[in-house]
Amino acid sequence: MKFKICHVTTYRYDEPVTDSVNEIRLAPRTNYRQSCYHHSVAIEPNAPLLTYEDGFGNRIHAFTVNASHRELVIRSESTVVTHDNDGLRKRVLTPEEDWAALASDAVQNKYAEYLIPTPYTEANDAVAAFAASCRRPGAGVYEQTMELVSSIYKEFEYRPNATRIGTTPAELLEGRAGVCQDFAHLMIAACRLSGIPARYASGYHFIGDLQSRAADFEQASHAWVEAYIPGTGWLGFDPTNNHRVDGRYIKLGHGRDYLDIVPVKGIYRGTPNQRLFVDVDVQLIDK
Repeated sequence: MKFKICHVTTYRYDEPVTDSVNEIRLAPRTNYRQSCYHHSVAIEPNAPLLTYEDGFGNRIHAFTVNASHRELVIRSESTVVTHDNDGLRKRVLTPEEDWAALASDAVQNKYAEYLIPTPYTEANDAVAAFAASCRRPGAGVYEQTMELVSSIYKEFEYRPNATRIGTTPAELLEGRAGVCQDFAHLMIAACRLSGIPARYASGYHFIGDLQSRAADFEQASHAWVEAYIPGTGWLGFDPTNNHRVDGRYIKLGHGRDYLDIVPVKGIYRGTPNQRLFVDVDVQLIDK
Protein backbone atom coordinates (compact mmCIF):
# COMPACT_ATOMS: atom_id res chain seq x y z
CA MET A 1 0.00 0.00 0.00
CA LYS A 2 1.28 3.45 -0.89
CA PHE A 3 0.51 6.42 1.34
CA LYS A 4 1.01 10.17 1.29
CA ILE A 5 1.23 11.73 4.75
CA CYS A 6 1.07 15.41 5.64
CA HIS A 7 1.61 16.26 9.31
CA VAL A 8 1.41 19.94 10.28
CA THR A 9 2.16 21.14 13.82
CA THR A 10 1.48 24.78 14.67
CA TYR A 11 2.37 26.67 17.85
CA ARG A 12 0.83 30.11 18.40
CA TYR A 13 2.00 32.39 21.19
CA ASP A 14 0.18 35.25 22.87
CA GLU A 15 3.35 37.35 22.72
CA PRO A 16 6.52 37.20 20.61
CA VAL A 17 9.00 34.50 21.68
CA THR A 18 12.66 33.90 20.83
CA ASP A 19 15.37 31.22 20.96
CA SER A 20 13.11 28.28 20.14
CA VAL A 21 15.19 25.07 20.21
CA ASN A 22 13.42 21.95 18.95
CA GLU A 23 13.79 18.36 17.82
CA ILE A 24 11.22 16.39 15.86
CA ARG A 25 10.71 12.69 15.18
CA LEU A 26 8.40 12.69 12.17
CA ALA A 27 10.45 10.78 9.57
CA PRO A 28 8.99 7.36 8.68
CA ARG A 29 11.46 4.51 9.06
CA THR A 30 12.60 2.30 6.20
CA ASN A 31 12.74 -1.34 7.28
CA TYR A 32 11.57 -4.81 6.34
CA ARG A 33 7.88 -3.83 6.36
CA GLN A 34 7.90 -0.31 4.88
CA SER A 35 9.93 1.94 2.60
CA CYS A 36 10.01 5.73 2.85
CA TYR A 37 10.55 7.08 -0.67
CA HIS A 38 10.21 10.76 0.17
CA HIS A 39 10.32 12.86 3.29
CA SER A 40 10.59 16.62 3.68
CA VAL A 41 10.41 19.05 6.59
CA ALA A 42 9.64 22.76 6.27
CA ILE A 43 9.89 25.21 9.16
CA GLU A 44 8.27 28.65 9.42
CA PRO A 45 10.06 30.90 10.32
CA ASN A 46 12.69 29.36 8.11
CA ALA A 47 15.46 27.51 9.97
CA PRO A 48 18.28 25.15 8.95
CA LEU A 49 17.87 21.49 9.93
CA LEU A 50 20.37 19.17 11.59
CA THR A 51 19.63 15.48 11.00
CA TYR A 52 20.90 12.55 13.05
CA GLU A 53 19.77 9.24 14.57
CA ASP A 54 19.14 8.52 18.24
CA GLY A 55 20.14 5.34 20.05
CA PHE A 56 17.03 3.52 18.82
CA GLY A 57 17.67 4.28 15.16
CA ASN A 58 14.96 6.94 14.91
CA ARG A 59 15.72 9.85 12.59
CA ILE A 60 15.69 13.23 14.31
CA HIS A 61 15.56 16.70 12.81
CA ALA A 62 16.76 19.50 15.10
CA PHE A 63 16.46 23.24 14.51
CA THR A 64 16.63 26.60 16.28
CA VAL A 65 14.67 29.78 15.60
CA ASN A 66 16.41 32.65 17.37
CA ALA A 67 14.45 35.53 15.84
CA SER A 68 11.29 36.88 17.45
CA HIS A 69 8.11 35.12 16.28
CA ARG A 70 4.50 34.57 17.36
CA GLU A 71 3.89 31.40 15.35
CA LEU A 72 5.95 28.28 14.65
CA VAL A 73 4.83 25.89 11.91
CA ILE A 74 6.40 22.47 11.30
CA ARG A 75 5.25 20.74 8.11
CA SER A 76 6.33 17.15 7.50
CA GLU A 77 5.41 15.40 4.22
CA SER A 78 6.17 11.77 3.37
CA THR A 79 5.48 9.10 0.79
CA VAL A 80 5.63 5.57 2.18
CA VAL A 81 5.01 2.10 0.77
CA THR A 82 4.11 -0.60 3.28
CA HIS A 83 4.81 -4.22 2.45
CA ASP A 84 2.30 -5.85 4.82
CA ASN A 85 4.68 -8.64 5.85
CA ASP A 86 4.81 -7.95 9.59
CA GLY A 87 2.52 -10.89 10.21
CA LEU A 88 4.97 -13.47 8.92
CA ARG A 89 6.53 -15.69 11.58
CA LYS A 90 9.83 -17.09 10.40
CA ARG A 91 10.03 -20.09 12.68
CA VAL A 92 7.42 -21.31 15.16
CA LEU A 93 8.91 -22.75 18.33
CA THR A 94 7.29 -24.91 20.99
CA PRO A 95 6.12 -23.06 24.13
CA GLU A 96 9.02 -24.58 26.05
CA GLU A 97 11.53 -23.41 23.46
CA ASP A 98 9.87 -19.96 23.39
CA TRP A 99 10.23 -19.25 27.08
CA ALA A 100 13.67 -20.85 27.29
CA ALA A 101 14.85 -18.51 24.53
CA LEU A 102 13.55 -15.46 26.37
CA ALA A 103 15.27 -16.58 29.58
CA SER A 104 18.63 -17.02 27.84
CA ASP A 105 21.50 -14.64 28.58
CA ALA A 106 21.67 -13.72 24.90
CA VAL A 107 18.13 -12.30 24.84
CA GLN A 108 18.27 -10.87 28.37
CA ASN A 109 21.45 -8.95 27.60
CA LYS A 110 20.58 -7.83 24.07
CA TYR A 111 17.11 -6.52 24.93
CA ALA A 112 17.66 -5.46 28.55
CA GLU A 113 16.38 -1.93 27.90
CA TYR A 114 13.04 -3.36 26.73
CA LEU A 115 12.66 -5.56 29.83
CA ILE A 116 13.09 -3.02 32.62
CA PRO A 117 10.36 -0.61 33.81
CA THR A 118 10.37 3.04 32.75
CA PRO A 119 8.47 6.07 34.11
CA TYR A 120 5.51 5.36 31.81
CA THR A 121 5.54 1.55 32.19
CA GLU A 122 6.07 1.23 35.94
CA ALA A 123 4.18 -1.75 37.39
CA ASN A 124 2.54 -1.97 40.82
CA ASP A 125 0.62 -4.87 42.37
CA ALA A 126 -2.49 -4.10 40.31
CA VAL A 127 -0.54 -4.18 37.04
CA ALA A 128 1.15 -7.42 38.09
CA ALA A 129 -2.27 -8.93 38.89
CA PHE A 130 -3.61 -7.89 35.49
CA ALA A 131 -0.59 -9.42 33.74
CA ALA A 132 -1.03 -12.65 35.71
CA SER A 133 -4.74 -12.81 34.80
CA CYS A 134 -3.81 -12.80 31.11
CA ARG A 135 -1.38 -15.72 31.33
CA ARG A 136 -2.58 -18.99 29.87
CA PRO A 137 -0.97 -22.32 30.88
CA GLY A 138 0.88 -23.90 27.98
CA ALA A 139 0.73 -20.81 25.76
CA GLY A 140 3.74 -19.77 23.72
CA VAL A 141 5.11 -16.24 23.65
CA TYR A 142 3.11 -15.22 20.56
CA GLU A 143 -0.13 -16.65 21.93
CA GLN A 144 0.49 -15.01 25.30
CA THR A 145 1.08 -11.66 23.62
CA MET A 146 -2.13 -11.96 21.60
CA GLU A 147 -3.99 -12.73 24.84
CA LEU A 148 -2.79 -9.41 26.24
CA VAL A 149 -3.97 -7.62 23.10
CA SER A 150 -7.42 -9.16 23.38
CA SER A 151 -7.76 -8.57 27.12
CA ILE A 152 -6.84 -4.88 26.92
CA TYR A 153 -9.24 -4.36 24.03
CA LYS A 154 -12.12 -6.04 25.89
CA GLU A 155 -11.56 -4.61 29.35
CA PHE A 156 -10.85 -0.94 28.64
CA GLU A 157 -12.86 1.78 26.93
CA TYR A 158 -11.31 3.99 24.28
CA ARG A 159 -12.18 7.47 25.50
CA PRO A 160 -10.27 10.60 24.43
CA ASN A 161 -9.48 13.05 27.24
CA ALA A 162 -9.97 10.36 29.90
CA THR A 163 -6.25 10.42 30.64
CA ARG A 164 -3.28 12.76 30.40
CA ILE A 165 0.14 12.47 28.76
CA GLY A 166 1.74 11.04 31.90
CA THR A 167 -0.92 8.48 32.82
CA THR A 168 0.62 5.27 34.18
CA PRO A 169 -0.62 1.69 33.71
CA ALA A 170 -1.76 1.66 37.35
CA GLU A 171 -3.87 4.77 36.78
CA LEU A 172 -5.37 3.27 33.63
CA LEU A 173 -6.41 0.20 35.61
CA GLU A 174 -8.22 2.47 38.06
CA GLY A 175 -10.04 4.55 35.45
CA ARG A 176 -10.64 1.68 32.94
CA ALA A 177 -10.59 4.14 30.01
CA GLY A 178 -7.91 5.83 27.93
CA VAL A 179 -6.33 6.13 24.49
CA CYS A 180 -3.83 4.22 22.41
CA GLN A 181 -0.81 5.54 24.32
CA ASP A 182 -2.24 4.26 27.61
CA PHE A 183 -3.12 0.84 26.20
CA ALA A 184 0.36 0.50 24.71
CA HIS A 185 2.04 1.35 28.01
CA LEU A 186 -0.10 -1.16 29.92
CA MET A 187 0.67 -3.90 27.42
CA ILE A 188 4.39 -3.11 27.53
CA ALA A 189 4.38 -3.27 31.33
CA ALA A 190 2.54 -6.62 31.27
CA CYS A 191 4.86 -8.05 28.62
CA ARG A 192 7.96 -7.08 30.59
CA LEU A 193 6.55 -8.62 33.77
CA SER A 194 6.22 -11.88 31.82
CA GLY A 195 9.78 -11.62 30.53
CA ILE A 196 8.79 -10.57 27.00
CA PRO A 197 10.87 -7.70 25.56
CA ALA A 198 8.44 -5.00 24.43
CA ARG A 199 8.81 -1.50 23.00
CA TYR A 200 6.56 1.46 22.22
CA ALA A 201 5.96 2.21 18.53
CA SER A 202 4.42 5.37 17.11
CA GLY A 203 3.23 6.38 13.68
CA TYR A 204 0.04 6.53 11.67
CA HIS A 205 -2.88 4.16 11.26
CA PHE A 206 -4.84 4.53 8.04
CA ILE A 207 -8.51 3.94 8.82
CA GLY A 208 -10.15 5.89 6.01
CA ASP A 209 -11.35 2.62 4.55
CA LEU A 210 -13.28 1.64 7.69
CA GLN A 211 -16.98 2.42 7.74
CA SER A 212 -18.41 4.91 10.23
CA ARG A 213 -14.99 6.38 11.00
CA ALA A 214 -13.09 9.41 9.76
CA ALA A 215 -9.31 9.65 9.62
CA ASP A 216 -8.86 12.67 11.88
CA PHE A 217 -5.74 13.42 13.92
CA GLU A 218 -6.78 11.47 17.01
CA GLN A 219 -7.22 8.34 14.92
CA ALA A 220 -4.54 8.77 12.25
CA SER A 221 -1.71 9.37 14.75
CA HIS A 222 -1.37 6.13 16.62
CA ALA A 223 0.67 4.10 19.10
CA TRP A 224 1.09 0.35 19.32
CA VAL A 225 3.45 -2.27 20.75
CA GLU A 226 6.26 -4.30 19.26
CA ALA A 227 7.11 -7.50 21.12
CA TYR A 228 10.06 -9.82 20.60
CA ILE A 229 8.89 -13.27 19.47
CA PRO A 230 11.58 -16.01 19.59
CA GLY A 231 12.28 -17.55 16.20
CA THR A 232 10.92 -14.47 14.39
CA GLY A 233 11.99 -11.20 15.99
CA TRP A 234 9.97 -8.03 16.55
CA LEU A 235 6.28 -8.11 15.62
CA GLY A 236 3.68 -5.36 15.95
CA PHE A 237 0.53 -5.66 18.08
CA ASP A 238 -2.30 -3.13 18.45
CA PRO A 239 -4.31 -3.49 21.69
CA THR A 240 -6.43 -0.46 20.81
CA ASN A 241 -7.95 -2.24 17.81
CA ASN A 242 -7.42 -5.89 18.84
CA HIS A 243 -5.31 -7.00 15.90
CA ARG A 244 -1.83 -7.34 14.53
CA VAL A 245 -0.01 -4.57 12.72
CA ASP A 246 -0.56 -4.76 8.96
CA GLY A 247 -0.09 -2.66 5.84
CA ARG A 248 -2.32 0.14 7.15
CA TYR A 249 0.27 1.11 9.79
CA ILE A 250 3.08 3.54 8.97
CA LYS A 251 5.83 3.53 11.59
CA LEU A 252 7.74 6.63 12.63
CA GLY A 253 9.87 5.16 15.40
CA HIS A 254 10.14 3.15 18.58
CA GLY A 255 11.56 3.43 22.08
CA ARG A 256 11.16 2.19 25.63
CA ASP A 257 8.02 4.32 26.10
CA TYR A 258 6.42 7.52 24.81
CA LEU A 259 9.12 9.74 26.27
CA ASP A 260 11.69 8.27 23.88
CA ILE A 261 9.75 9.21 20.76
CA VAL A 262 7.82 12.40 21.43
CA PRO A 263 7.00 13.71 17.90
CA VAL A 264 7.86 17.35 18.65
CA LYS A 265 9.58 18.74 21.71
CA GLY A 266 11.55 21.84 22.51
CA ILE A 267 12.03 24.94 24.63
CA TYR A 268 11.81 28.66 23.95
CA ARG A 269 12.22 32.03 25.66
CA GLY A 270 9.04 34.02 26.26
CA THR A 271 5.42 33.76 27.32
CA PRO A 272 4.12 30.43 28.68
CA ASN A 273 0.78 31.07 26.97
CA GLN A 274 0.73 29.02 23.79
CA ARG A 275 -1.79 27.11 21.71
CA LEU A 276 -1.02 23.89 19.84
CA PHE A 277 -2.74 22.82 16.61
CA VAL A 278 -2.02 19.50 14.88
CA ASP A 279 -3.39 18.42 11.51
CA VAL A 280 -2.64 14.97 10.07
CA ASP A 281 -3.76 13.79 6.64
CA VAL A 282 -3.03 10.18 5.60
CA GLN A 283 -4.05 9.40 2.03
CA LEU A 284 -4.01 6.00 0.36
CA ILE A 285 -2.75 6.65 -3.18
CA ASP A 286 -2.14 3.08 -4.38
CA LYS A 287 -3.16 -0.35 -3.07
